[in-house]
Amino acid sequence: MIRTGLGYDIHRLERGSPGKRRRFLLAGVEIPFSKGETGHSDGDALAHAVCDAILGAAGLGDIGEMFPPSEPAWKDADSMALLRKAFARVKQAGWRLVNLDCVVICEKPKVLPYRDAIRNSLAEALEAGIDRIFVKGKTKEGLGPVGKGKAVEVLAQCLIENQG
Repeated sequence: MIRTGLGYDIHRLERGSPGKRRRFLLAGVEIPFSKGETGHSDGDALAHAVCDAILGAAGLGDIGEMFPPSEPAWKDADSMALLRKAFARVKQAGWRLVNLDCVVICEKPKVLPYRDAIRNSLAEALEAGIDRIFVKGKTKEGLGPVGKGKAVEVLAQCLIENQG
């Protein structure tokens, strides 16, 4: 049996406050930029969208259900650690990743120079070959909050198959 899953996330981009630098993370890869993602955890919108895609495909809920933002334990959590926990649950239910395709939408920074590192990070977390993972960077051509550099938006689509 095969199933598909769709994940989506959006996070505001903000400059850090004195003494607290914000990081721009995609699948745990830090990309140098003057702004970083806001969120209850470390704000990694790509890791969050992938969590939703794989959990949804397996019928196991979503990231907000598994790691509620109301729970202090997840404050400033490493989103890639959350992804690994979510994938462990998917694996335990008998599923494996067939492929993952993601779109990261932001005006800046450019994703392409970091794409291979991002793909490697996701492949490691999802116990899959890099050939099963792809990430594209797109812009909003200056339109809306994402186009004005105020947010990053991510879509993730996965295909999983039952190993049983």
